[in-house]
Amino acid sequence: MKHAYEEAEKAYSKEEVPVGAVIVDCHSGEIIASSHNEMIGKKDPTAHAELLAIQRACLIRGKSRLEECDIYVTLEPCPMCAQAISFARLRRVYFGAYDSKGGGIDHGAKVFNAPSCHHTPEVIGGIEEQKCARLLVKFFEKKRGGSL
Repeated sequence: MKHAYEEAEKAYSKEEVPVGAVIVDCHSGEIIASSHNEMIGKKDPTAHAELLAIQRACLIRGKSRLEECDIYVTLEPCPMCAQAISFARLRRVYFGAYDSKGGGIDHGAKVFNAPSCHHTPEVIGGIEEQKCARLLVKFFEKKRGGSL
């Protein structure tokens, strides 16, 4: 989660919503790919940290499935990212802060609970939750001029 948080800090420094993601080989522990939100920089609403990390890991691995990999992300993935995680067949999802408004795993759409979901990874949420949430709160307070 430390590396995902560092990616979130990169996003923060670029005035992107501070979310970071890292994909790790579940056997070796090696980081295969990492990313942070780049929606503003890429002018692309789908440039979420998770999607970019999945794309990079698939290119590096040379395949569209990442069964032997886990993803670490600083915020509960949204429904779009949760579905991509399922399609990529990631083994496990570790995330930091919960997202009661836009989450897609424990909140909102609960993608992995849908009967149409073909692959359900193991999910472990709340890792470094306070730290990850503080960075997001700090970002939005700054964006809104000091008030939530």
